Amino acid sequence: MSLSLRFLGTSASRPTIERGVASLALIREGETLLIDCGEGTQRQMMRYGISFALGDLFFTHYHTDHVLGTLGLLRTLTLQARAEPLRVWGPPGLHAFLKRAEGLGVERLSFPLEVTEITPGTPIARKGYSILPFPVEHRAQSAVGYALIEDERRGRFDPELAREMRIPEGPLWGQLAKSETVTLPDGRTIDPATLVGPTRSGRRVVVTGDTRPCESTVAAAAGADLLVHEATFGDEEAARAVETGHSTSREAATIAARAGARKLVLTHFSARYSRDPSDLEREAREVFPATGCARDGMELDVPFADAEPAS
Repeated sequence: MSLSLRFLGTSASRPTIERGVASLALIREGETLLIDCGEGTQRQMMRYGISFALGDLFFTHYHTDHVLGTLGLLRTLTLQARAEPLRVWGPPGLHAFLKRAEGLGVERLSFPLEVTEITPGTPIARKGYSILPFPVEHRAQSAVGYALIEDERRGRFDPELAREMRIPEGPLWGQLAKSETVTLPDGRTIDPATLVGPTRSGRRVVVTGDTRPCESTVAAAAGADLLVHEATFGDEEAARAVETGHSTSREAATIAARAGARKLVLTHFSARYSRDPSDLEREAREVFPATGCARDGMELDVPFADAEPAS
């Protein structure tokens, strides 16, 4: 079951030569979810191979660097004669944001928009997973992050034990793997618990959007396989981070450590770090060693924890 991220824009506030502004694609088994749509997102999608057949667009908040590419993307989808609905999600203010865009052509789309203002803490249920919006602390009137949380998986089926028990291979194995009790041709009844291990956790990927370090992120990212946290500034601009409602890389690392996340990826860098964010990575790794810095176009696969080889 594939799950990956493609970073489309990793700069804060404005694009730079090296980086576009905020946008991130989550791809799960071919299903594409776009989080934020900064200026130039549609071009980044073409450049880095993200399908325009996306089903969902999520906004973390409505500051310009997170939404300015929306109209261009919607118009491109119309020029491609899209007919399928596009689901659009965001915190309170989404209807007002789209209303302001109507005068620029949103009302002439070839496809319907299914618009939902989300409630932090209320999950959006999907087949095999859910999207949990959670509140964050930013200067915007309402801002959220999102956690993709997969359902628990079945336990592992033990084929060697099944052979030892002389259970015929084929449909009976499939039934046992689905935790169904079966009766063998020789009359024995087999309890699936004999052959199937305990349920296993799905994956959890958390994307903060713009935020100060906050307890709600710690809760949402508890045990996460991956936390994507903004790191607009370094230590030398900690006061500026407080003033603007952003985080330093060290603060992001502290959140990851407190949450018990397995991996942290920093993004949303101030222009001064655009060319070389290595100082941000170094400062974060002093607190949380499993830290990396995003770059535009970077693709990151998220494996199951129990699928990774022991180090």
